Amino acid sequence: MSATTDIATDIAAGFGPTAPVLSYGPVTLSVPGRPVDLQLRVSAPATGTGLPVVLLSHGHGGSNNLSSLNGYAPLANLWAAAGFVVVQPTHLSSRTLARRLADAPGGPYFWRSRAEDMSHIVDRLDEIENTVPQLAGRLDHEKIAVAGHSLGGHTASLLLGARIADPDTGTAVDLREPRIKAGVLLAAPGRGGEALNGRMAEKVPFFRTTDFSTMAAPTLVVAGDKDDPSHFTDIGPDWHADPYHLAPTPKTLLTLFDAEHLLGGISGYDADETTDENPDRVTALGQLTAAYLRTQLQSDPYAWQTACEALTTGAAAAGRVECK
Repeated sequence: MSATTDIATDIAAGFGPTAPVLSYGPVTLSVPGRPVDLQLRVSAPATGTGLPVVLLSHGHGGSNNLSSLNGYAPLANLWAAAGFVVVQPTHLSSRTLARRLADAPGGPYFWRSRAEDMSHIVDRLDEIENTVPQLAGRLDHEKIAVAGHSLGGHTASLLLGARIADPDTGTAVDLREPRIKAGVLLAAPGRGGEALNGRMAEKVPFFRTTDFSTMAAPTLVVAGDKDDPSHFTDIGPDWHADPYHLAPTPKTLLTLFDAEHLLGGISGYDADETTDENPDRVTALGQLTAAYLRTQLQSDPYAWQTACEALTTGAAAAGRVECK
């Protein structure tokens, strides 16, 4: 058994036995003005009521289907088993839609639409829970968090209060969603400006003006200490910690040791795009992020504390935690 397996086992003990999970999709929402319908996957524990909601924004990714409602099962399943209803949209940037949206305004990254997708979901939670079998009446609409990986981390940061200037007009953009109470940023982009000097920088002008000083919501920032963003910046892995360092309190930073951009393989089981495959790390990350969300949304002050103690104890430490 590896060190990270020991940690995951210790943390999982605080959640009780692994719970059965129901997963349903697609849930299809027609959104006026959106070039295609918004499709979702919803994963939930088989039992329980008053369930908090986690909106999960996928990255851009290199695979054809993982950047859609069909990806991120390792996290979605762990979070659902821990008592959350996980809602995964297929954003317009998904490769599954690339041919249909080749010339659509806002492409290929659809940074604004991605954030708007999440507000549409919150608007229509009643419709979603009445569509998914065995889910009606089980959601707590007042307890909503957002999580996002990579480009999805940028989406989540906007919903949590970060601001940018529209690269086409220069107009300030505020997409904060006040109904979202907390967030988790997974390998999210960092600062823009002169730091954005890599070969891909010109393709993401909306990164250039990111302002984290307005991102006031409680947020857990997760970064891998081997996640080298050289295609965007020469700062190194610390770039992914910028949302922690440049945003106001309360913020928490979890730095995972030896983790690269997929943080052990969160986008899919056995995914070829994972360069640092480590199922034990994914399990530990899933339990840690669930513990953070439990403390933020379920008024369980000991969940995160217990998880952190398991993570940072002795030679078995899988990472380090900083808080402000």
